[in-house]
Amino acid sequence: MIQIKNVNFYYKDFHALTDINMQIPDKAVTAFIGPSGCGKSTLLRLINRMNDLIDGTRLTGNILVEGQDIYDKKVEVEELRKKVGMVFQKPNPFPKTIFENVAYGLRVQGMKNESEIKDRVEDAIKKAALWSEVERILNNNATNLSGGQQQRLCIARCLAVEPHVILMDEPASALDPISTAKIEELVLDLKSKYTIVIVTHNMQQALRISDNTAFFYLGELVEYNNTRDIFHNPAQEKTKNYVTGQFG
Repeated sequence: MIQIKNVNFYYKDFHALTDINMQIPDKAVTAFIGPSGCGKSTLLRLINRMNDLIDGTRLTGNILVEGQDIYDKKVEVEELRKKVGMVFQKPNPFPKTIFENVAYGLRVQGMKNESEIKDRVEDAIKKAALWSEVERILNNNATNLSGGQQQRLCIARCLAVEPHVILMDEPASALDPISTAKIEELVLDLKSKYTIVIVTHNMQQALRISDNTAFFYLGELVEYNNTRDIFHNPAQEKTKNYVTGQFG
């Protein structure tokens, strides 16, 4: 699904990522782990070109999604972001109704059939495991929801435009344990239909929900393997020290 080939990335003079090579499989959960500042969020944001918004950045190498180099000049960024959705660390609902939050992306795409919009919104909210909690209050302001509900709403907003890939940047780090458990259950439910890449500082979360794990340190990919091996039989001493809590 996603191929990362010889990727180097710079913030002006700072070399943030060094020679990253990896293949991220379709319909699985891949976790990026590592201490703060190791490059994992930077790489995540490169997959849907969020770093384009930052002045003074430079990328070498190639990132392919479904075989297409997403940094090719022919690629339209807005089209890419329909295919590769993003869920951020803190819930960021729009100051609109719950319904219009989820419908927003569809309207931006030019969809005008209200019946179709209604069906797509309902389907997305159901996929985000939120429908039973909001079906009677769809016209209420989304900012009145709890933090965990807001994050699932943001996931529904992402799902409504039918992406192929969902990027999640520490989606549960600002949530309580109950809301975190719901997000994790949701991720496990969604992986049968979507390719999911999640950045997390929570080692146990990576172990619970990911199929594959990549460990980053100081901008380098130290080790990438199935999650069980990364945590129970790592090939690199540095990986072992990190996952056992000896540093980070």
